[in-house]
Amino acid sequence: MDVSAMLEQYAYPETTPWLRANMIASLDGGIQYQGSTSALGYAGDWALMQRLRTLADVVIMGATTVREYGTYPTEASKLAIVSRSLRLDFDGPLFTEAPSPPVVITCGAAPAERLREAEKRAEVIVCGGDSTDMGMALQRLADKGYRRQLCEGGPVVLAQIAAAGWLHELCLTVSPVITAGDAARVLDGPVIDMQRMELCHAIQDENYLFLRYRMAQG
Repeated sequence: MDVSAMLEQYAYPETTPWLRANMIASLDGGIQYQGSTSALGYAGDWALMQRLRTLADVVIMGATTVREYGTYPTEASKLAIVSRSLRLDFDGPLFTEAPSPPVVITCGAAPAERLREAEKRAEVIVCGGDSTDMGMALQRLADKGYRRQLCEGGPVVLAQIAAAGWLHELCLTVSPVITAGDAARVLDGPVIDMQRMELCHAIQDENYLFLRYRMAQG
């Protein structure tokens, strides 16, 4: 797969802020196999994910997704981590070896001691009381100049983004496997008002399918 040529179809619109989500799922809708998201992917999917990061001003991940990666995504110019509990390793390479301090998005209910630790290693954005107000947080990122946004999950964070009306685009890689089990879906949260999407493109590579949808107009 020629990722460089393919990348032209993923240019951000001139109208920003714009949040793109990039996820992978099995044919039966699961996002993991035996606890691993990477088990569903292959080299082409991984290459596209890395290149999509280079188009964004900020890459947004939930704490669980960050812990799965363990290191700073070097292709990202800025990383934003969403965490209510702040159970993050602030002394680990994700923070100590980061090219620039990550942004940590949390809420007023975050433990005060953990919040102080976060402020030593990261730029902290507090939005909401008992839970994070994702709409407010994403607008705060946009106001700081991070207008081309890319979310790589997890599904709980992505559901919160959709509920806030900020899921402008969904890039979904369909993996040619069936897994069953109890893996989460691409979005995992309470029911929201049905959001209509329109297909931008469908690209086949081997038995994988790369789908790109955007929020329906009108």
